[in-house]
Amino acid sequence: MSRYDEFQRFRGELNEMILARATTHTKRFFTLDTKIYEDGALDARTKELLGLVASMVLRCDDCIAYHIDQCVKAGVSDEEMSEAFDVALIVGGSIVIPHLRRAVAFLEECRARD
Repeated sequence: MSRYDEFQRFRGELNEMILARATTHTKRFFTLDTKIYEDGALDARTKELLGLVASMVLRCDDCIAYHIDQCVKAGVSDEEMSEAFDVALIVGGSIVIPHLRRAVAFLEECRARD
């Protein structure tokens, strides 16, 4: 199974398990997390790029993969993605490089599916 498929399967199954036993607070947080990325003063595409940069700086590979997938679905170009990677690298420093490698590999997988 590809990393992309494994990520989607694992995320979907575990989110279902979490929400099946979640408190109201957890359910509200999950809803807020979804709503925040909808179009507003900033479009959803820009918000996904912001989420990607934050995730890279925070070094969360699951979050990076999620936001790359959403960026690809939103039509973000490779050039735009590379500039977002640059922002993450300059803000986060060299510790972001291993996450950048995995981000590029995941982006390649997403593009191959697209």
